Amino acid sequence: MPPVARALAACTLICAVAGPARAHFQEIIPSADVLPDGGEVTLDLVFTHPFEGGPVMTMARPVAVGVLQNGERTDLLGDLVEAPQDGAMAYRLTHGLEAPGAALFYIEPAPYWEPAEGKYIVHYAKVVVDSYASGEGWDASLGFPVEIVPLSRPTGLWTGNLFTGVVTKGGAPVPFAEVEVEFINDHGITAPSDAYITQVVKADANGTFSYAMPVSGWWGFAALIEGDAPMTSPNGEAVPVEEGALIWVNAKPVQ
Repeated sequence: MPPVARALAACTLICAVAGPARAHFQEIIPSADVLPDGGEVTLDLVFTHPFEGGPVMTMARPVAVGVLQNGERTDLLGDLVEAPQDGAMAYRLTHGLEAPGAALFYIEPAPYWEPAEGKYIVHYAKVVVDSYASGEGWDASLGFPVEIVPLSRPTGLWTGNLFTGVVTKGGAPVPFAEVEVEFINDHGITAPSDAYITQVVKADANGTFSYAMPVSGWWGFAALIEGDAPMTSPNGEAVPVEEGALIWVNAKPVQ
């Protein structure tokens, strides 16, 4: 290989290794976070990088999709319809909320193999939709292996509000858990550098974290925790599993 070609190849390898890792977020975004009169809500399920608007990663059919409202859990897996984005598989569903009370929509996706990181990714994601603006039931737990339980009501938030939650694993707080934060960049904001794309906060000794949302839109909070058991990669090796506890909240501007 000529010296110039060798130098270019080395530079490419170094950049690939040293470059910043893009944060993966499992989106579950409803058409509204508050339904003043109840009714239908449509949710888009996309696996992507929110701030950068892509690339969208192909999702296999989820393991579980549902909603918890007033203590009753409803399986919505059969309501999923395919809704590809940018040539990658994503999903959509529509569900009617007839009763008052916070509805916790959730997804357990199929494990996603990430060869660049040598691991599987399973992000347990949820979002709260408040039917009839009841303000009740928003702090219920879904019993996921890893989960963010909100301490701030995750609906009816103004831009600039402080969102606070507790990172849990097996129902117990995770001390000093690291939480990645991104928003769906519908504003066309350009980050000054890669450091601004994914914000990072750390929970305290009780697993509690807070973050003030500086712009309006949908914000995703992802606590990434290594799973207890490895999985087998496509080439037959035992590899770690990244279990993500995700919650999405919406901040609206003061008019």
